[in-house]
Amino acid sequence: MRGIISYMSDDQITIKGTRDGVALTLGEGNWPELMAGLAGRLHAQKGFFKGARVLMDIGARAASADELAQAADLLAGHEMQLASVISTNAETQVAAREIGLGLVVPQPPRIDAREAPPSLPFVEGILLRRTLRSGQVARHEGHVAIIGDVNAGAEVIAGGDIIVWGKVRGIIHAGAMGDDSAVVCALYLAPTQLRIGSHIT
Repeated sequence: MRGIISYMSDDQITIKGTRDGVALTLGEGNWPELMAGLAGRLHAQKGFFKGARVLMDIGARAASADELAQAADLLAGHEMQLASVISTNAETQVAAREIGLGLVVPQPPRIDAREAPPSLPFVEGILLRRTLRSGQVARHEGHVAIIGDVNAGAEVIAGGDIIVWGKVRGIIHAGAMGDDSAVVCALYLAPTQLRIGSHIT
């Protein structure tokens, strides 16, 4: 078996020969049908996997000790040894141990918290579709977007970013709750005063 690599599969049974043995995967279907199908496959390749140790993957399927023993006997009839079972089913795991088979329990993929992307905080915003005139104040704890101008004497105060689709000539204070990374954007920016967080220009 060592040095031989082969691959054959159908909808229910996959047999993969490796340098270390045979990987056998059983898919959907009832156990008697799978055993009959496996017997046919092994007969067709008679002697090809002779002497191989088999790792049988049955996924989440529940299999009894008798069923696992049946598979072991079938493989033994072709001079192959069922060495271990891969299973996520608790009943199957108990059965495998009961008849002395090795057991492999797949582990779910681990996510390293250091590698996980940080969650971005959700910040609510408002959209104003008007021009702010002298004496008017727009104040919001999140982001503020304005479609219109901010005239001299008007004021916009936002806890987050300020976006103006228009001209800014009034007072602008973004990041008013201490966010020095806040952003101010406008088509034309000539404010009376511009503040971002604790910074004033």
